[in-house]
Amino acid sequence: MSFQKSEYIDRLNKTKISMQEKGIDTLIASDPANMYYLSGFNAWSFYMPQCLVINLNLDEPLCFVRAQDAGGAFLQLCWSHKNIIVYPEKYIHTPPAHPYEYLSDKIKERKMDSGTIGLEMDSHYFTATCYLKLKENLPNAKFVDSDFLVNWIRFIKSDHEIQFMQKAARNVEIGMKTAINTIGTHLRQCDLAAEIYRSLIKGSEENGGDYSSIAPLMPTGKGTSAAHLTWTDKNFETNEATIIELAGVYQRYHCPMARTVFLGKKNQEKVDMMNKTIEALEEGMSVIKSGITAGEIAVKFWAVLDKYKIKKESRTGYSIGVGYPPDWGERTMNIQKNDPTILKSNCTFHMIAVIQMGDWGVEVSHSIRVTDGGFKKFSNYPTEIIFKD
Repeated sequence: MSFQKSEYIDRLNKTKISMQEKGIDTLIASDPANMYYLSGFNAWSFYMPQCLVINLNLDEPLCFVRAQDAGGAFLQLCWSHKNIIVYPEKYIHTPPAHPYEYLSDKIKERKMDSGTIGLEMDSHYFTATCYLKLKENLPNAKFVDSDFLVNWIRFIKSDHEIQFMQKAARNVEIGMKTAINTIGTHLRQCDLAAEIYRSLIKGSEENGGDYSSIAPLMPTGKGTSAAHLTWTDKNFETNEATIIELAGVYQRYHCPMARTVFLGKKNQEKVDMMNKTIEALEEGMSVIKSGITAGEIAVKFWAVLDKYKIKKESRTGYSIGVGYPPDWGERTMNIQKNDPTILKSNCTFHMIAVIQMGDWGVEVSHSIRVTDGGFKKFSNYPTEIIFKD
């Protein structure tokens, strides 16, 4: 287990309190990040149906996994092995049979098929078929969207979780340093990606790395005007910028970072735009502390962009912590003007400023921990645009 049993018990109790507040009797948590958070189960098994079943009348969750993955559950689960439900291989990719038919039978056996069942309706791994099988086989239940119930409990980190994110921050610093030192003209983009992966996973002697929920993002040239591009087998070119966005990972806890590199002589236009970007980022961060809203940070950030008549539609930050593909965000708070979320001590987020100018762009970011009196950056890695001639 990554944490003491007492911490898992506390997380489960908070989950049950939130369930009661929402009128949910049974919660089916299919997001692998939520499964890991509530049980310690961590395997690349989430491409198949799996979930935790939390019921208000059960002392422990039920862990529903494929037979082939049961060994991992027995090794990693913080809860009693008797609560592991293993479904047979005959349900795998043999429609109309489906694992959630087996899950429905087990729910009925335990007399949890009436009352209100909460579902993670917008989870990446809860499919329409999962929903239809539950509806068909549990006709006495009322189904509701749990509205990211567990994700919001994850929003406030324990001190132990903060320590994991600090270790992830050391790993992302290693990855970014490797990226900046390695990038150059006539180097293939895929070769840089390979070196980045090696450094992120190797980590430090004290803290080895883990795989990231998002691949290294490294748009280059005109690609810097777009979002979420990865790499090709083409070479980097002189007089072009490259945006590098990575995350260091430790025990599934993510610490992202973005920086911009320019291969060529100093370009004042790029410097000026980066300075404006950094100014907006720092102005937004200047008000961060426990008790303010995410929207208040956004107002300060956009005030700088408005001053320079820079248009930006996308959010400029989001909550981070535990992550599994395809996203390292927690899918809760956003740094945007209309977000009323009140920040609290030990909530963590990635504040990212990307400015796109039609056929080029710049980007810089910080991963941040909120404190009672302000905030702390997980890393103090330099923010200015890097020129490599």
